[in-house]
Amino acid sequence: MLPIKIVGTGVYAPGEPIDNIELKQLANIEFDHEKTEAKLGIYKRHIAHLRGISETTADFATKAAENAIVDAGVSPSDIGLFIVATDTPEFITPATSILVQGRIQKGETWSSTFDVSASCASFAIALDNAVRIMATDESIEYAVVIGVYNMPAFIRPGDAFGYTIFADGAGAFVLKRVKDEKSGYITGQLLTDGTQWDYVGVYAGGSRNPITSKVIKEEKWGLLNLQRLPGDRNVRLWPMVVDKLVSKANQKVEEVDHFIFTQINRSVITKVMAELNQPESKTNFVMDRYGYTGSGCLPMAFHHAVKEGKVKRGHKVVMVASGAGLAVGSNMFVY
Repeated sequence: MLPIKIVGTGVYAPGEPIDNIELKQLANIEFDHEKTEAKLGIYKRHIAHLRGISETTADFATKAAENAIVDAGVSPSDIGLFIVATDTPEFITPATSILVQGRIQKGETWSSTFDVSASCASFAIALDNAVRIMATDESIEYAVVIGVYNMPAFIRPGDAFGYTIFADGAGAFVLKRVKDEKSGYITGQLLTDGTQWDYVGVYAGGSRNPITSKVIKEEKWGLLNLQRLPGDRNVRLWPMVVDKLVSKANQKVEEVDHFIFTQINRSVITKVMAELNQPESKTNFVMDRYGYTGSGCLPMAFHHAVKEGKVKRGHKVVMVASGAGLAVGSNMFVY
């Protein structure tokens, strides 16, 4: 077990929550809100631009990180590593993590920053990277890892699919190197299939498809759902990834105290817990209050699990996140 411990968590979501009825009015869309609530478990979400709030990815990430730093009881100057996990960055370049470092530390410091962009698996992958960097670089005592999502900024007007599911939000962990502690990072497990790149994503704005008047006219900018995702994808993937992770760690599934999954579909999580033969009481849900916050949903769900007493010190936790691409990340640690 690597001697890296979570010592603080924080979340941020912009503005007052928007329920499904108000969403229809604000976004001028129609959808079956009863189905959304019953199947996906989404009742509310936060979307900055629908509330007239001029905040974007770097704002969400900074505020979540600041809340986590306060929760950890450390000084911003103590942070030696900033990682932002997102596929909805503030800019193509510079990295969003650089902006966050500047806002939190106010200038030049001996700190490191980088972004991880692996769709909605970004936070799990960023956490795994952060731990391994800290374990090999003793000059870094504290790190901040932030998962943040601003997909609503890329949703085209009238897109009921996008507005129904995707929302703004961020969650952050403060990590600390520790000695002789019972808490620590056990291992991670990643899975990738890049042949699935053309299912859903934001395909304009990069070097392949720069934003032009033609792209805008043809409505090929923003979030595009090019192919229908297999309905059973996560039901198949997540148990397989959990089994691989616990086997790698020489653990057993029943030894895990709490599971946190990508918060896109409550019914899928329920099916996965049944597939793992684990009680639903070993997981938690935040999509009811936040909608789907992509790379932000794992740390946001974990934050609430801790604050609500579902995860306690000494508990063994497994997190699994999957996203378009295909990218899957998972982590096992002792809180």
